[in-house]
Amino acid sequence: MTEFLLVRHGETNWNRDRRFQGHADPGLNRTGREQARALADELAGEPIVAIYASDLARARETAEIIGESVAAPVVLDKELREIDVGEWQGLTWPEVEERYPEGVRRWHERGHGWESGETYEALGERVGAALGRIAAEHPEGRVVIVAHGGTVRSVRAFVEGRSVADSRRESPAMGNCEVFRIRAENGTFRRLD
Repeated sequence: MTEFLLVRHGETNWNRDRRFQGHADPGLNRTGREQARALADELAGEPIVAIYASDLARARETAEIIGESVAAPVVLDKELREIDVGEWQGLTWPEVEERYPEGVRRWHERGHGWESGETYEALGERVGAALGRIAAEHPEGRVVIVAHGGTVRSVRAFVEGRSVADSRRESPAMGNCEVFRIRAENGTFRRLD
């Protein structure tokens, strides 16, 4: 059995400004680094065998801060990246509503509204395959996965048997440096918290 601690990265200026980040690569701001250090302190006593992180700067920086505290190696994995939000990248919600009203309608109904990005189904397949591979590499132990809000939301929706759109309507977004724990066993995932 592999226990996963899925972590949303620390705050960036784009989070603070409520901009869609997607595959954009802003680093952590001061608050984000403080959040990562606080989480690292919380995890310091846990037996972490490895840390995997999205290769985007905000996740990588968060993972490196945690890694220093728990003395676990950090492995970067592009498959753990945030969803590609296409033409919405870099925009605030009011800007998206003004420029893409039909996309906003689709976003509320199906979970994504951008035209040129990735679907949540594709994200789920990508991240699910990565978690399966990581679980096979660490069949016993606790592994930290540092990723993104959309990435973790996708996993949470899958584990709970819901669509991402339903999850968004029914569950609050994860905060920066919040942890979602799941267990992987025999190819299945189960929520622990």
